[in-house]
Amino acid sequence: MGVLSKTWALVLDLGTILSTSKHVVTKGAPRFHWRSYSKYLQRKASGNTGFLFTFPVLPYLGYEAYRHMNRSCTVYAQFKVEEVIEQADYLYGSGETEKLYHLLVKYRDSDNAEFLWRLARASRDLALLSSTSAEDRKRLMYEAFDYSRNALEKNESSSAAHKWYAICISDIGDYEGTKIKIGNAYVVKEHLQRAIELNPKDATAIHVLGLWCFAFAELPWYQRKIAAMLFASPPSSTYEEALGYFLKAEEVDANFYSKNLLMLGKSYMMLKDQKSSLLWLSKAKDYPAHTEEDKQIHKEAVQLLKTLGG
Repeated sequence: MGVLSKTWALVLDLGTILSTSKHVVTKGAPRFHWRSYSKYLQRKASGNTGFLFTFPVLPYLGYEAYRHMNRSCTVYAQFKVEEVIEQADYLYGSGETEKLYHLLVKYRDSDNAEFLWRLARASRDLALLSSTSAEDRKRLMYEAFDYSRNALEKNESSSAAHKWYAICISDIGDYEGTKIKIGNAYVVKEHLQRAIELNPKDATAIHVLGLWCFAFAELPWYQRKIAAMLFASPPSSTYEEALGYFLKAEEVDANFYSKNLLMLGKSYMMLKDQKSSLLWLSKAKDYPAHTEEDKQIHKEAVQLLKTLGG
């Protein structure tokens, strides 16, 4: 069947649906259809056929066909988005970092924030692989920042976009220097807090806010001086505050992340609670190592346990 024949078949098929459905008998075009068809029957006997049926009816059916096809395209596009996201989340859960990046980078120009923040995460994860060169690591970190910023621009109400923007802007501070990194401190905290406000059950965002507190609790004296120069009220925190966020993250989603277990152990260590520190460091050591990061955390937990005599 040719393209033209397929088009007519679709129009005629829609005509059958429209003529039998009570839902389409509305004002305007349908009434015009029935009037035209009545006049057609009246003129048929005198041999004047065709025109009144052909022109008034088919434009309406053609419009309905267009509307049907447009609706079908929208449904298909939505299905495609959901299919890609489902595949991406599966690859992320399986630790397939490179495959995930190559799947999502095809959508780097997308207007969909769900693609973009996932691409930011994938770019960052790829940058952190031990097999990634220093040059590629830097490039991927800046790419991740760009994708996270774009995701936030597309959807300011996305908790994940706020979270990954906060993480990525902190990451590029490692390349921009200590002054820039500290200067972005309040921006990072603000976006993490917004992410948690939008999704109080996001254990990762709560964990990262704990990392923010831990970092400022242990900030070296010379970095404190830089912070004092940049802000009237320099950012600061305590190990108790950091511990509170790590415990909250564990409450929201128990055993969700090996690093949260490690940071609980380190926080208790800084607070001189050896018993609790041993407990959480042991959990970090025994956590199944699915990723390179898990392996690094396992190694650090083992070393810290040795220093505690565990």
